[in-house]
Amino acid sequence: MSLKESEFTEVAAGLGYPEGPVPLSDGGFLLVDIKGGTLLRYRPAKAGGSYEADAPIDLRDPAGKLGSGPNGAAVGPDGHVYVCNNGGKSFITLPLQNGTAKWTLNVTGDAAPDFAGGYIQRVDLLTGKAEVWCAPDSVGQPEPDCSHVAPARQTLSSPDDLIFDSDGGFWFTDWGNLNGRSREVTGVYYVARGSRTPMEKIALRSAPNGIGISPSGDRLYVAETYARWILYWELTGPGEVKCNPLTMDGAYLLTGDIPGSGLLDSLRLDEEGNVYVATLLPKGSNPLSNGGVTVISAAGEVIEFIEIDCGVPEPLPSNLCFGGPDRKTAFLACGGTGRVLSCRMRIPGLRAAFEL
Repeated sequence: MSLKESEFTEVAAGLGYPEGPVPLSDGGFLLVDIKGGTLLRYRPAKAGGSYEADAPIDLRDPAGKLGSGPNGAAVGPDGHVYVCNNGGKSFITLPLQNGTAKWTLNVTGDAAPDFAGGYIQRVDLLTGKAEVWCAPDSVGQPEPDCSHVAPARQTLSSPDDLIFDSDGGFWFTDWGNLNGRSREVTGVYYVARGSRTPMEKIALRSAPNGIGISPSGDRLYVAETYARWILYWELTGPGEVKCNPLTMDGAYLLTGDIPGSGLLDSLRLDEEGNVYVATLLPKGSNPLSNGGVTVISAAGEVIEFIEIDCGVPEPLPSNLCFGGPDRKTAFLACGGTGRVLSCRMRIPGLRAAFEL
């Protein structure tokens, strides 16, 4: 039985590189646009099932000292929207054609020329004001973690995705940047409620991307893009990681059995504890192929690969969320083509710790 109960429908288009969808109580959703440097709110129309966009909120640094690439978003306990800003990415633009159909695919590249570090923003939806909540150099002094070393203090490079726990603190991944022929080794951070100091809790990671917390709050899931696996760490309290004594990095492997060895982006969970991860290029680097969503149970079984098939090929799905009154409407951000698609799912999504 498929977890998807309806066909995909296009609900938004014309974006630069959409990411980080967040469901809203009115049936609409928020999302960020990495390329556009904005946060957008979509409200459901009164009739017809379409969505209407409010004026975008500009997330560029008004002082002009930091580049902008909003990458992930979540609602905090104060009702503000917190945004992972990667500090700006360059983009590769590919003009594509399949038969008579023509379109453009945007692909993220290295850090943008104005890159000066990544950061966390806090956004007031009522006023449209965005402030830097955690600056690039705000990281606290790290302590020895599951890797059994005390890493040197880092500055934030490319914050990617975040999730709040029930205590009001939030976890976020730092995806890092490519520098010439080398790639940064980064980590996973925790910011306690009310704090503006990220603490590196899981160090020495390669391209950590999607992040999620299990329904019972005892697991922290992380998808690593190029390793093509999903790991988890046990949690014993807010920001407290219990290391797996049988592995060198303290992690548990949920699965590395990704269909087609696809690359991994962001993830979400349903209320039964299954993990849904946006899966890019499961057929190699073919821009005319369809990516999708890989669904994995809490026991590590790959339940299903949901191919995204809706008009032009979608090789680069970037993120998803569950919304609507019953949390069974999946909104999928398709970064490369600048679209947002929706479909109905069989299992409701896991309710976020805080909502609007």
